[in-house]
Parts: sequence; C-alpha cells; structure tokens
Amino acid sequence: MSEPTFFVLTALVGEPRHGYGIVGEVDQLSGGRVRLKVGSLYGILDRLVGEGLVELDREEAYQGRLRRYYRITNAGLEAVRAEAARQAANARAASRRLRSINLQLGEAS
Repeated sequence: MSEPTFFVLTALVGEPRHGYGIVGEVDQLSGGRVRLKVGSLYGILDRLVGEGLVELDREEAYQGRLRRYYRITNAGLEAVRAEAARQAANARAASRRLRSINLQLGEAS
C-alpha cells in the first residue's frame, strides 16, 4: 500500500470526510510529508471505492457544487490495521538492526 493511500484510509477512520477535508487530514497526519492534489486524491478514492475499502457516504450542496463525503468500510479498517502492523514490524526490524550496528561500533572504538 502506498503512503498516500495509507493516509487517505487513515484520514477516514472515525468519520466521513469530503475531498478537501481528506487532503487537510492527510497533510496533518503525515506531518506535511504527503501533500495530495485534489486530482490525485480522487484517483485514489476511485480505486479504493472499486476495491470496497471506501464508499460514498453522502452528497451535499455547498456553494453551488456537490460535495461528496466518503467513509471507510470494514474492509478498509482491516486494511489500515494490517498496513499499520506491517509498518510497525518493519520499523522494529530496522530498529533492531540499528541497535546491533550501534553496539558493534561501540565495541570497535
């Protein structure tokens, strides 16, 4: 799962959001590292809807335009849980490796 996709799904955990709300939440969750353009966001959302991980919650008129709100599905929640666990396992493996090399460097000096 790509980092933008992970953050889009994570942004939808807890409440439905519209496009600009998702963009802002992704920016906040990622500490500014992932900055989605609206066009790329809707490409991600279309794919996630097709995969059954996200669904349309509702449409509301806002300033003469329809604002679409999306919500995460149960399958989407499971995908976020699985990806978070995978990333945590990767971080633990890297941390173990870094501790190991630090010990080796400390012994060599």
